[in-house]
Amino acid sequence: MHSKRLEDKIIIVTGGSGLIGKPIVSHLKENGAIVINAELNVVTDWFAGDYQCDVTDENSIHNMVSEVVSKYGRIDGLVNNAYPRTKDWGVKFEDIPFESWQKNVDMQMNFVFLLCQKVLAHMKAQESGSIVNIASIYGVVGNDFTIYEGYGGTSPAAYAAIKGGIINLSRYLASYYGKFNIRVNCVSPGGIKDNQHPSFIERYEEKSPLKRMGRAEEISPAVTFLLSEEASFVTGHNLMVDGGWSII
Repeated sequence: MHSKRLEDKIIIVTGGSGLIGKPIVSHLKENGAIVINAELNVVTDWFAGDYQCDVTDENSIHNMVSEVVSKYGRIDGLVNNAYPRTKDWGVKFEDIPFESWQKNVDMQMNFVFLLCQKVLAHMKAQESGSIVNIASIYGVVGNDFTIYEGYGGTSPAAYAAIKGGIINLSRYLASYYGKFNIRVNCVSPGGIKDNQHPSFIERYEEKSPLKRMGRAEEISPAVTFLLSEEASFVTGHNLMVDGGWSII
């Protein structure tokens, strides 16, 4: 049984029905939080904690934040986890259409900015709050392209740019809003096992210090920690949950 270290905290999680999002939502609830899953593929149901929100739409974000504040009177936490992307996501660098690049940066990075801006306005007024942005090892270190060679795959170029941008935006926000008792941190997962090509899994695990890929549920405790008062003196930090990938 978890201690209720997030008892009655109002926390928004974007993309809370996905691979990493679902365990985050569950873990936060286990720790006593009232979680709003801001997700495109749900029907709004306050009792279930679901709110249909398109995180790539300005009005949808504005309405979601406004309604959460109207219903609960506050927002204690925000987890930017949603991962919208174009259908051609993951094509080789030289084949990326400029329009596709622009759209992915807009969907993934620019709307993290917007969500942070909207939520931080309320956190500033209440003089408390914690934001966790989900980043990635590839926002920190360069890609090892040898792990894709066995099957001709690649890692999306925009992903590195976007996640790196989100990490440093988080540092900026931590610095800017610290005087209002607001903390902003990142969690950077390593590779999470999710039916990837067997060659990818084999090569990834061979290189990883722990000799395995991560499990989706291994990310959520780090998120819960950073949202909680146990991390009351932690801000501007990027917590690597990557099995040691980034240290070698």
